[in-house]
Amino acid sequence: MKLYDSFRAPNPRRVRWFMAEKGIDDIEIVNLDVFKGEHRAPDYLAKTGLPNVPALEIDEETTITESVAICRYLESVYPEPNLFGVDAKETAVIEMWTRRAELMLSNPLMMTVRHSHPALAALEKQIPEIADSNRAAATRVLKFFDRRLAESAYIAADRITMADILAATAIDFSRMAKFSVPEEFEHVRHWYEGMLARPAAKAGVS
Repeated sequence: MKLYDSFRAPNPRRVRWFMAEKGIDDIEIVNLDVFKGEHRAPDYLAKTGLPNVPALEIDEETTITESVAICRYLESVYPEPNLFGVDAKETAVIEMWTRRAELMLSNPLMMTVRHSHPALAALEKQIPEIADSNRAAATRVLKFFDRRLAESAYIAADRITMADILAATAIDFSRMAKFSVPEEFEHVRHWYEGMLARPAAKAGVS
């Protein structure tokens, strides 16, 4: 297998972190420079169909994009330690929190960075109002996650899962927009410090 990566983007970091938690080290990594447009090269698009990173080339016929889909596939190939659920109930609960982490927190924080960081103006037209509204939305939803983390050491289960990886990588990426977790959300702050202290958090981060 071959993983097409980009150290400058947040979604590939999800996969690197996931792989590090599982100790997966037998997949070839190909780093793409998105600022040079390498993710738009014809041979890459022929594999993926879209200029997205990350992408996992499974074999000559199949390449999958979307970070969570890639991690689900890797979970099936490398089942331990489990990060998506061990039975039907736990899998559903983890899926619920994974979706919440991505839709309610990760997406707004990424939009905040995309529409406010000067370097990203080279990739798309930035609209400051989009950055402002998404920053506010992410801040509001942190209250919800703070309540959850007041009763649980991790977001979705009694151990780290994909939901934690999604949320932590998003918050860390949002530092590019000078976003930080407000002091009032002490449970999120404690959880986030613990996540960044994990060895896997440093996977592929220079």
